[in-house]
Amino acid sequence: MFSVRGRGAARLAAATLVSGLVAVGSIATAGPALADDGASGSGGVMAKLGGMTDDAGAVEITEKNGDKWPVDGGLFKMEVEGGGTLFTYCIDLRTGAKEDFDYKEVGWDESSLHDNENAGKILWILENAYPKLSAEALGGKVGVDLSKQEAAAGTQAAIWTLSDDVTATPKEEDAKKLTDYLLEKAVQLDEPTASLSVSPATVAGKAGSKLGPITVDTNAATAKVSIAPGAPAGVAVVDKDGKPVAEVAKGKTEVFFDVPAGTADGSAELTAEATTKVSLGRAFVSVDGPSQTLILAGSSESTVTGKASATWAKAGAVPAVTVAKDCAKGGLEVIASNKGDEAWTFDLKGTSHTIAPGETKTIAVPLAEDEAYKFTITGPNGFEETVEGVLDCETATPGPKPSETTPTTEPSTEPTPSTSPSTSTGTTGDTAGGTTGTTTGGGDLAETGSSNATPMIAGIAAALVLVGGGAVFFLRKKKTAGH
Repeated sequence: MFSVRGRGAARLAAATLVSGLVAVGSIATAGPALADDGASGSGGVMAKLGGMTDDAGAVEITEKNGDKWPVDGGLFKMEVEGGGTLFTYCIDLRTGAKEDFDYKEVGWDESSLHDNENAGKILWILENAYPKLSAEALGGKVGVDLSKQEAAAGTQAAIWTLSDDVTATPKEEDAKKLTDYLLEKAVQLDEPTASLSVSPATVAGKAGSKLGPITVDTNAATAKVSIAPGAPAGVAVVDKDGKPVAEVAKGKTEVFFDVPAGTADGSAELTAEATTKVSLGRAFVSVDGPSQTLILAGSSESTVTGKASATWAKAGAVPAVTVAKDCAKGGLEVIASNKGDEAWTFDLKGTSHTIAPGETKTIAVPLAEDEAYKFTITGPNGFEETVEGVLDCETATPGPKPSETTPTTEPSTEPTPSTSPSTSTGTTGDTAGGTTGTTTGGGDLAETGSSNATPMIAGIAAALVLVGGGAVFFLRKKKTAGH
């Protein structure tokens, strides 16, 4: 994920808190401070992860090496920022989901589906399974009587088989028949369109001209477009012919900032807003920190917004910066341009870059999977863009068999509040290795990603305090969840 904030760009969500454990002379880990992924110019639905609406029950996972472990799965419910409800399945089996975390709609190239040759088949399953089709209708196709829970189990198992390269088998025989049916029938479909996107994030130029173009792309019938309050008098949104634009139609439309000649150096922001159903198959990634990737299975009418900003000046360098996540290359692309008449030099993570007048340069920023990042790019006239987030482009890799896992003393960076009851029980595995048993604490929506090492960690921490270790806990007020 990434977030860009700067002059003329509004944040869509507040920064989140760090969690971790610090023990003097013993254990030392800390999670990074992460901010929203609602980058100005990106658009897309923002939603908060809730609980399961249809708990599918146990599904047996068989890894390529023959290891087997059970996990609970089901259909997640998410509440859209601004109004609306989404329903999603997991496409990152071995990573726990964090209840109450904020998620952002992204394209496949910004998620773990970017290199998945079966992504189109997963979309077919979503279009031809539960909840798009009722449990009764699916049962008729398969020749069995399906409950909603069995329909959800069969659908999730088929998706996991394709998203995580495992064999996922529901415990219930009727649900298993649905899984087999879906996997046999699935064919490749094209990636769905965004609910709303606005790009690039920033443009620049001089007063007396049209700044842009800004492309507004939506699957809604129409989207409203306007200049945000606080812009200098006379600045407007126009089309390529200079005609005012207040609304754009479905698909892609190019608009511009019209800055009248003589307008003092400054900036303005454009806002696009639509009410629409998000397309099935759109990916959702956490913006609050590491959490499993989800894929859309159903949507009510939801409100979605996107923003872009413009900066202009009479003389000197006039910079603009847009950041794109590139999962194929494992990092970010910083696209820096200069519409002024002087060179612009800035520092990016310790390296100096110069953008000549009229030049646009793309700078690769390599990152490791799950690596947090934060850097600020500055320029003349108070120009400042801060980029922060965490890279999340891959499904978690297989860990040891749950029954063979040795509890670890390395604490989680997202500790589970012991007062939050679990919504499921069973056996779990994750990249650090799960443990066998029944969960009695934590806000896990299912077991994957949790660990029974937590009580041991708490005991070690308490012992360190008693012997003067000085352990200090920073607990983030979020509940962990599974599938």
